[in-house]
Amino acid sequence: MDGAAGPGEYGAGRAACPFPERPARRTLPELDGCLEASPRAPLPRGSEHPPQFLRLPSLVTRVLLSLRASPASFYPPRNSRPLDVSLLPTLLRASSSISGDGPAREALQSLSRRLRVQEQEMELVKAALAEALRLLRLQVPPSSLQESGTPAPPGDSNLAAPPGLPPTCTPSLVSRGTQTETEVELKSSPGPPGLSNGPPAPQGASEEPSGTQSEGGGSSSSGAGSPGPPGILRPLQPPQRADTPRRNSSSSSSPSERPRQKLSRKAVSSANLLVRSGSTESRGGKDPLSSPGGPGSRRSNYNLEGISVKMFLRGRPITMYIPSGIRSLEELPSGPPPETLSLDWVYGYRGRDSRSNLFVLRSGEVVYFIACVVVLYRPGGGPGGPGGGGQRHYRGHTDCVRCLAVHPDGVRVASGQTAGVDKDGKPLQPVVHIWDSETLLKLQEIGLGAFERGVGALAFSAADQGAFLCVVDDSNEHMLSVWDCSRGMKLAEIKSTNDSVLAVGFNPRDSSCIVTSGKSHVHFWNWSGGVGAPGNGTLTRKQGVFGKYKKPKFIPCFVFLPDGDILTGDSEGNILTWGRSPSDSKTPGRGGAKETYGIVAQAHAHEGSIFALCLRRDGTVLSGGGRDRRLVQWGPGLVALQEAEIPEHFGAVRAIAEGPGSELLVGTTKNALLRGDLAQGFSPVIQGHTDELWGLCTHPSQNRFLTCGHDRQLCLWDGESHALAWSIDLKETGLCADFHPSGAVVAVGLNTGRWLVLDTETREIVSDVIDGNEQLSVVRYSPDGLYLAIGSHDNVIYIYSVSSDGAKSSRFGRCMGHSSFITHLDWSKDGNFIMSNSGDYEILYWDVAGGCKQLKNRYESRDREWATYTCVLGFHVYGVWPDGSDGTDINSLCRSHNERVVAVADDFCKVHLFQYPCARAKAPSRMYGGHGSHVTSVRFTYDDSHLVSLGGKDASIFQWRMLGAGGAGPAPATPSRTPSLSPASSLDV
Repeated sequence: MDGAAGPGEYGAGRAACPFPERPARRTLPELDGCLEASPRAPLPRGSEHPPQFLRLPSLVTRVLLSLRASPASFYPPRNSRPLDVSLLPTLLRASSSISGDGPAREALQSLSRRLRVQEQEMELVKAALAEALRLLRLQVPPSSLQESGTPAPPGDSNLAAPPGLPPTCTPSLVSRGTQTETEVELKSSPGPPGLSNGPPAPQGASEEPSGTQSEGGGSSSSGAGSPGPPGILRPLQPPQRADTPRRNSSSSSSPSERPRQKLSRKAVSSANLLVRSGSTESRGGKDPLSSPGGPGSRRSNYNLEGISVKMFLRGRPITMYIPSGIRSLEELPSGPPPETLSLDWVYGYRGRDSRSNLFVLRSGEVVYFIACVVVLYRPGGGPGGPGGGGQRHYRGHTDCVRCLAVHPDGVRVASGQTAGVDKDGKPLQPVVHIWDSETLLKLQEIGLGAFERGVGALAFSAADQGAFLCVVDDSNEHMLSVWDCSRGMKLAEIKSTNDSVLAVGFNPRDSSCIVTSGKSHVHFWNWSGGVGAPGNGTLTRKQGVFGKYKKPKFIPCFVFLPDGDILTGDSEGNILTWGRSPSDSKTPGRGGAKETYGIVAQAHAHEGSIFALCLRRDGTVLSGGGRDRRLVQWGPGLVALQEAEIPEHFGAVRAIAEGPGSELLVGTTKNALLRGDLAQGFSPVIQGHTDELWGLCTHPSQNRFLTCGHDRQLCLWDGESHALAWSIDLKETGLCADFHPSGAVVAVGLNTGRWLVLDTETREIVSDVIDGNEQLSVVRYSPDGLYLAIGSHDNVIYIYSVSSDGAKSSRFGRCMGHSSFITHLDWSKDGNFIMSNSGDYEILYWDVAGGCKQLKNRYESRDREWATYTCVLGFHVYGVWPDGSDGTDINSLCRSHNERVVAVADDFCKVHLFQYPCARAKAPSRMYGGHGSHVTSVRFTYDDSHLVSLGGKDASIFQWRMLGAGGAGPAPATPSRTPSLSPASSLDV
């Protein structure tokens, strides 16, 4: 045999073997002889822990003693090459004969260094296996071991279990991908199956292949493997005696004589989470309570072992250690919380990209929509229903509302929604709801399954007391249909045009005449028949002819005059008057001779588009401009009577509604609702953001909160008066914010790595700092206000020391160790430690006061108390994750200050309320809809009286009132729920 390194012997680049011929593999008796011949290796017989082990000077001798003390359990660490034990006696003899420098000495030194690196882990392995054998001798009767095919280990059965270890320890084999390892499943006895209060053993071997492994299963960029609790069994190969055949080794016995090992397959990819075996045997005979999730459940990726809880996201294991105060899962709350939420106020108005969205009801309430909610607002504010002001909400829609129409009686309202998908990917069909504005009860559902993509425009007929409803959908052909309102029956339908349709309306004097307008067209429709006969009506179209007048690109709005003429507003800023001409018998059209409409007058009214026209009670017409933001009142003959200009920061005019007297209500393209008149001007009553929202924080001592988002606006809201306190332009996208504990300043993180500190009273920027060039995802002050932590997408948490007033800060250190971008972080109550989550589902802990060091032993942080809980991964909140989650389904989480409930914002437009701690798989929740996009953030106010939630693309802000235990009202009766209730069965309120 030459000196080349062989497999499992010497790696590439190592010194060649100094021995010309490799000796044959030695047996245990031969090794015993070698040890007895060595004067430096006294053997302490009968001792599982030789006291001389740590005092022997020769590393080779120490390895031999370790092998002699427990020969069958000697295994090298997982990520290193196994040692060839047959070389050890030869090396021992050669070490005393080789002197000086040379290849042989270098080879021995290389081996010595290798053994030194592995020494500490081998000691832990030897001690842990010895403890496991002692426990087996204590707890497992010899007869049961012999019956299962495993010889009973000898030993004194009266030995006491070492302190800190659970009373019963049953090794079970678990398959992880292509590697099978031993885990220890602990069961408390006697009593129901649950969790033991013994110290947990870290699952480091399977989750920490290299570097320091987080609880989320991702390998960090620095540090050695995280050690577990001292003396606890790590997941390694099972202990075996010399007379027990090793797994994967040859044996003379037949397969039927070997002990049959049951494997519990764990999911290693997201695909494996979809199908799970329901067999108890396939789960290693575990009690169902120890493995939550029934047959076929995607949620059965939990492994409750009394030490830690493990869940899987996208096939990655996330280990969370159980606090020492929890002895069993049965102690934890199992049902939905007694607290409930009631929608108190909705901030914002959808004027940016929608029309037909502002009307005044007979009761004086203003009706408009945002997200999935139709808001009924009484100017003047104050609590109560229609007689007392404030807001009421119709929440019957399952996706975003796109248009409104008010019945001639001023009570009934029709609202159309867009198409969407639910959380399971099933399509939500567009539909029209007709509902009572006084009772908020749905009266009729029209067109379920008949529309495509969404409902674009609606109109009630007026000449016959609103008996019919006209609907235009958002399909490619923009289908125009007429419906019987009382019966929900379709009377006629036709393809209108392939161009966008922006407005539709019945002639108030003749319900058989319908007008539509949109991109480069005005169409006049005549419909007949079909009353009482579904679908038998006919619709015929007459296209408006522009003749000598320039054809505009868009005609967004029109209005009927009392004399029968029609006014249209177009993208050129012109108001065109369309008059009806007599029938031309020489050119009979389809269905006979018909009247035609032609342009009889034109007036240039605005610079830029005209977005809205409104007929007032006195017969005058109001027009609202886009670019020039003007409101103009027109008399007969389109003579301008009066005008006013909307302030620039509110945007252009989107919709106009006439209130009592001379009062006007104006909706703008920057999602504001203004109230006033042409003489005295306008002031905002409803305001909102105009783009996706992400940043949210609540004031530490007042009912105020701050928001920021992609519209680059930083807004402070007063939760008592439901008004905007102030707003400033950040010039950049704001993604996160947090108040200093004093409330005097607020820190805001931007998408460029820049963060600001602003004075909340003067709105002045007192600090402007840049950390890296990637976006910041979280900023958080410590509870005592001495530190500020900033989580970045460059995988680093920056720590700053902060002055007492919060105005000044200086770099204190950096927490480096995450292998992906920071998503969430929380401070401990003493202000010395941080818990953080990252984009690859890591859970890491940091000692900030000790120099921003990563805590390698995460087990020691299991009992630490946290001032806030916003991390979405952790033992106290793992039950909030839904079935089959891909790790991005939950965007935000917040624990209430009284630590009774936890609110969750998900990717499916829902806000959930769970009991805290939520540490049971598939915990039930109370679920609340209303948002029309992913919910990006949730936060409780300082006194837990309200919860604030942010919509993403819908740019909405919802303020929920907390009711029930600890809230403002009595708690509703809580339905009986089992611990295995699926979130899909959550109470949808």
